[in-house]
Formats: sequence, structure tokens, C-alpha cells
Amino acid sequence: MVEADNRPDRLGLGRAAGMYAEERQFEILTRARARGRVEVAGLADALKVTQETVRRDLTVLERQGLLRRVHGGAIPVERLGYEPRLATRREQQREEKARIARAALDQLPAEGAVLLDSGSTPEALARLLPTDRELTVVTNSLPIATLLADRPRLSVWSLGGLVRGRTYATVDDWARRQLEELSVEVAFLGTNGVTASHGLSTPLPTEAAVKAAMVAAGKRRVLLADHSKFGRTSFCRFADLADFDVVVTGTELGEDAVAEVEAAGPTVVRA
Repeated sequence: MVEADNRPDRLGLGRAAGMYAEERQFEILTRARARGRVEVAGLADALKVTQETVRRDLTVLERQGLLRRVHGGAIPVERLGYEPRLATRREQQREEKARIARAALDQLPAEGAVLLDSGSTPEALARLLPTDRELTVVTNSLPIATLLADRPRLSVWSLGGLVRGRTYATVDDWARRQLEELSVEVAFLGTNGVTASHGLSTPLPTEAAVKAAMVAAGKRRVLLADHSKFGRTSFCRFADLADFDVVVTGTELGEDAVAEVEAAGPTVVRA
């Protein structure tokens, strides 16, 4: 998987011809974010590879939700304000999200109430919830509520509100007001982006308000985020890293990033 800082020549052109595929894709993403757009022909010349190789790299980055292909090149999704639909997000980093979900089971209480945020990674956790303990599950995700509704030992509460067609999450004041009355043992949240300086962020103010209320409702807060979310920012900030007790992510997240997150407060679990 590929994530980048915003230094346009971090890897240096001198190494281009000998790069591994992931290094080359890292460089492509870095250039795209620094310049706002990359062209196939220019990348092929700069990286000393064929245009077909560049096209394959762009396809990989698009499937990871990091770039959007356009005629002759690609644009970083941040520039487009692009947020993949839930069905697409389920497929992105699918194996990593499954590992994150399995590791997050260790954060479940033996009993009491938990809160599951909307999104593909909290949904992966919902699929693995144990059947041998009684839990109250509160969620603003229609898919999660439907998935868990027939589990006999679970009491499932679905938050009301405006339903986002892109994520099938309930948002806006109705959901936020309900959360203000709740206290749960553990709140499991996802995010669109997370950095040490900007904290956690998401595209819409209505969704950010609900996520902030989820953070406030949790006695313990656990962030579930695959490695591609780190180093990225979205439009609306809803929490600081220091608000969380634990961050569960994949082994793909580098040591430097882990150290930066833990310096902000939470413990990092890599699965």
C-alpha cells in the first residue's frame, strides 16, 4: 500500500530506474499531491519506465482510493473532494481491514454498551462480534444495524437522522442529540484522515458533528483506521489523536508514523 508525505522529490530521480513497484507508486502519489496532477508521459520519462508501467501503477493507486484516473494522467482524490461509496471502500485494503477487525476484538468489554461508527472498518468489526456475550450495540450505520439485528444476545440500537446515500450513515442533529444522552463502555470510530497536527477529519460538517458526539459518549475510544488514512486530512476535523486510548491499524503503517501517533497519546496496535 502507498501513502505519502508532501515532499515532491523524497525518493530522488537518481533511484527511479531501480525502484520497487511500491516505491514507484509512492513517488507517483507524492508528485500528484504536490502538483495537483500527474501525466503518464511525464511520469514515464521521470521514473525511467514505460508508459504501460505507469498506467498499471495509476490503476493500483486508483483502486486504493488515492488517485482518480483522468485522460492522460491522474488527480489526487483530495483535490476532487472525492469520497468513495461504501461498496468501494469495502474492497479497499480489504485484507488489512479484516486484520484490524480481529485485533479490535480485544478492545471489546465483557458486557455493557459499545458504539460502532459507520464505515467499512467498523463494519468489518461488526461481522466478527462474538456470540457468547451480551452487549448493547449503538450505531449510526444502517448496514451494521441490519447485520446485527438478528443476533440473539445483542441489543441493537440504530441512531436516527439524515441518511447519507454514499455511506448509509445517519448524520445531522437528530443523531447528534441522541448521542449526547448516551455513555458507552467503548466507542469504536473510523475516519477519513488522521494526522498528528490536524487530528481526525471527515468530509461533511454533519458527519463530523456526529463523530465528535461519539467520541464524547465513549468511556474508552478506539480508532479503527487502515494505514492509508494516516497523513491525510479531510474537510472537517472532529477529534484529536489525544482523545483516543487505542489506535488499531495494519502492519503496513511505518514505524515513524507509529511513533508520531503514540507521541500524541494513544497506544498503537498493528495487526
